[in-house]
Formats: sequence, C-alpha cells, structure tokens
Amino acid sequence: MKEERFFYVPDAAKALELPEEEAKHAIRVLRLHEGDSIYLQDGDGTFYHALLTLVNNKHCYYDITESMPQERTWRGHIHLAIAPTKMMERIEWMVEKATEVGIDEISFLSCKFSERKVIRTDRIRKIVVAAFKQSRKAWMPTVNEMVPFHDFISRQRKGRKFICHCYNEIERADFFTAINSGAIIGGDKSNSDSTDANGSIVGNGSSTGANGSIVVNSSSTEANGSIVSTSPGYDSSAGDITVLVGPEGDFSIDEVREALANGYESVTLGTSRLRTETAGLSAVMMANLSRRC
Repeated sequence: MKEERFFYVPDAAKALELPEEEAKHAIRVLRLHEGDSIYLQDGDGTFYHALLTLVNNKHCYYDITESMPQERTWRGHIHLAIAPTKMMERIEWMVEKATEVGIDEISFLSCKFSERKVIRTDRIRKIVVAAFKQSRKAWMPTVNEMVPFHDFISRQRKGRKFICHCYNEIERADFFTAINSGAIIGGDKSNSDSTDANGSIVGNGSSTGANGSIVVNSSSTEANGSIVSTSPGYDSSAGDITVLVGPEGDFSIDEVREALANGYESVTLGTSRLRTETAGLSAVMMANLSRRC
C-alpha cells in the first residue's frame, strides 16, 4: 500500500505552497515530484488531499483536490502546565507523547524548586509538529513560553483547574476520579473532618471511602479551601481542564496553597512516586480518556 505523506501547512487552503522546512523534506528526503499525491494538515481541524503541481530546489506548489474536515475525539480544552526537568530530553519526550495522545495546550512553569529556568520553545514546537504529523492529529497544540508559577495561576481560565502534589497535610483526591465527578477538592486537613488512609479526599464536614470516591461539591470553593455542594445536573464529561505538574522536588507547599486560593483543586496521580515527565503524561492521558467523544 502506498504511504500517505502528511505535511503541516497552516491555512493550507490559501497557502498553495509547502512551508520551507516541509518543502525541504518533500524534495530532499521523500524525493517527491510533480503529480505526486500528498496530504495536508492545517492544524485547525481540516485535512486536505492535494497534488504537487510544481517542484524545484526550494519550493513545492500544490493544488487541493479534496477538503476533509475532522471531528474532535475529545471534548473541551486540555491544558498541561508543567515545570520542565533539568534534562530537557525527558520533557521533550513527554511533550512528544502528550501530543500523540491528544492535548490542546502546553505551558511551562518556573517554580520555587525548579532546576531549569529557561527552555527553547522553538525546539519544543518542532517536536510538537513532528508528533502532530506522525499521529495524524487535526488540531495543533499551542506551546507557551515559560512563566513564573504565580503569574500562571493568577490568570483567569475556563473550566476546572487542578494541581497535582504530594503533600499529605493537604487534602487530595484521585485526579481521574475527580475529573469524572462534579466535586471540587481543596483545603488543609486542619479545616476538614476526615480523610481516607491515602490522604486523598476532601472534607469540611464530609468524608470519603477507602476507594477514593470524592465528596460531591459545588462550583466554588472558599478561600481557605472549604467546600460547597455541587449543583444538580453538573456534566462532568464536558468542559475544559487545566492541570499543573511540578518539578522533581514538587511544588512548595506555599505554591500549592496559593493555587488552592486561586480556585485550583488538590489532586494526586496515585500512590506511586512519579518522575515529572511521567506525571505530566499520566495527567494528559487521564484527562483525554475522561473527555473521549
């Protein structure tokens, strides 16, 4: 079977020429010629079938023969904000795999315990583009520059917001259970009535079972992390998700409390101790599975 060759061309319906890097790949690596069939991804939800009309040393022009709008395979907007690891190849691996799984936006955080304060987002974007093409995605993830933790959490964001951390003294719910429920989780244990053996539930007059089920909560949380009850009819399968993953040394406890004060929910990714890149990919996979169409 003849291989289908995909190229990323923003605004492909109007461009009618492959971008420079894509043209180099088509000419020098794939050795394509006039009349060859290609597929284009515009990164905005549409694939195109096209035929090459002119190929020279630096340029590839095409005519579109078919437009193929794609359907999203997950609901809402999945946004991972992560503190990059000291060894960039580990975070680059995570970004590649998260793109293949399915994500909408990736941000990078500079935290108190961060070992890396600078990243090359141009390199990250190239990795995302390659993974986007390889996995035949229709929507290109957004890659943002690194920002201080405080600046990120102080911005208004749609949907539900979560912070993954390892502090037992702060109530935590299981992330996957939380995103599939209407609960809002947060607060110090000193303000709550009870928690399970894993320290993974919320209280303030409420309790949960050993299976990590979550207390039903409302659309808002008090500044001290106390909880209000959820309104009927909450649709846990819809809406946007923002999830924060910290550096190898975790977020500082003050950063976690600041996030809770800004409406983030306190969660855990399980009982295992995960590396930063493993935690980031796990969070993306859980979010994607919970929002599958």
